[in-house]
Amino acid sequence: MDVAARINQTKYNVFRWRHELSLPGKLALALGVACLTGLLAQVRFYLPGNPVPLTGQTFAVLLAGVAMGKRWGGISMAIYGGLGFAGVPWFSGLKSGVVAGGGYIIGFVLAALFLGYFTDKYIRSRSFLSMLALMLFANFVLIYVPGLVWRGWWLNLAAGESTSVAALLGMSVPPYIPGDIIKAVAAAGIARGVTPKLAYNGEVDKGKWAKWRLP
Repeated sequence: MDVAARINQTKYNVFRWRHELSLPGKLALALGVACLTGLLAQVRFYLPGNPVPLTGQTFAVLLAGVAMGKRWGGISMAIYGGLGFAGVPWFSGLKSGVVAGGGYIIGFVLAALFLGYFTDKYIRSRSFLSMLALMLFANFVLIYVPGLVWRGWWLNLAAGESTSVAALLGMSVPPYIPGDIIKAVAAAGIARGVTPKLAYNGEVDKGKWAKWRLP
């Protein structure tokens, strides 16, 4: 067996093992992914000309669904959010509690469920371009929308600040776009490299995807 075949077989074995884990094993793995997300949430880089730091939090979220698959990707993010709401200081900036960013945590769960579903069900989704498209949708729709709704509610009702939709979008979207695109590209590249192109979960496009696959 050549090197490429060994690598492909290893990727298949890992994902098949993850799929067949017992319930306690999946819970332990989900907790591990939640801990990794909390760790990466503290990683910060600043892009030139942008005062908003590039953190590893959403990068971990995008890969959680790929690593854990449908349901368990979302469960890992629910553990992350639940423990953070309960007081574990592992949100970005070592924060915890139900704060103005609570909607983004809800979005993390939705994004991980979404990406895990496609990763497990469609071999085609594991190509770079397919995964990038899915991750951009997950980031800018599934994470941003509940995050913005929550933040708008927090500013207007809880904090007593009158904030228009335009002002909310202006402060909450443009500064984050460059960093989020970079993270999505990086996460899609990693997902493309680590996911098997063999069916391990009864994928619906087994035996068909190679005829119309993307890079």
